[in-house]
Amino acid sequence: MINTAHQENQIQWVTHFNDLVSMPFHGRINAICWTRELVGDFAEIVDLLRSNENIAEIHQDDLLALQLSEQGQLAREILLQDLKALKDHGAAPTLNLIKSYERDDSHPFFPTDVYSFHVDSSPIPAATFLCTYYGESSEILPNSQATQKVLVPEIRDELKKIYRGAEDDFDSFLRENFFDLHYLANPDTLPIKLGLGHLCRLAIEHPESSVPPCLHRAPLEKNGQTRLLLIC
Repeated sequence: MINTAHQENQIQWVTHFNDLVSMPFHGRINAICWTRELVGDFAEIVDLLRSNENIAEIHQDDLLALQLSEQGQLAREILLQDLKALKDHGAAPTLNLIKSYERDDSHPFFPTDVYSFHVDSSPIPAATFLCTYYGESSEILPNSQATQKVLVPEIRDELKKIYRGAEDDFDSFLRENFFDLHYLANPDTLPIKLGLGHLCRLAIEHPESSVPPCLHRAPLEKNGQTRLLLIC
């Protein structure tokens, strides 16, 4: 379910790729999405590319080798166009078939896998691009609707129990283990599903960012359904 009130405050919808890559983040806007109604049969591509791996990267040659129906060909052309557009922009997109991501059970009270709301981080200006073509779509959350987990007293106390260093180095420990990148959603918060086919650019944490980084997570797979996801 989409909380449209928060969605309007957080997402800037655009209708062209050029606007997607050039429009600056501003104010509360930390997600810019190129809204599209895709044509073609992406399920056909997913079925033909079936893999035994939990995550399998799909290359251009893999797509070109497929014998597809007319609707499958339309879907393939969109995938190839998106990959080319992002590469021409200077990004390094990957197309993945995803059955499931690896779960982090090293700290049961604080998983750091992608099913947890988190932000991406970089020492240089950058952004995360993603698009779900098939399966459950990625989710985001307004920054006002979550708390950095390391600031939650109960969680911070648990982290201190597993820390063995000097007190002055505790924050460094949190950063080195990526604990500082994860967030706890407020009770009764409704995540925003980005939907199928919309190519989105999400703000990340970096020194020159003028907006808070976008909180996002991978959805739980539905009934074992494979996802087709572009990300970079």
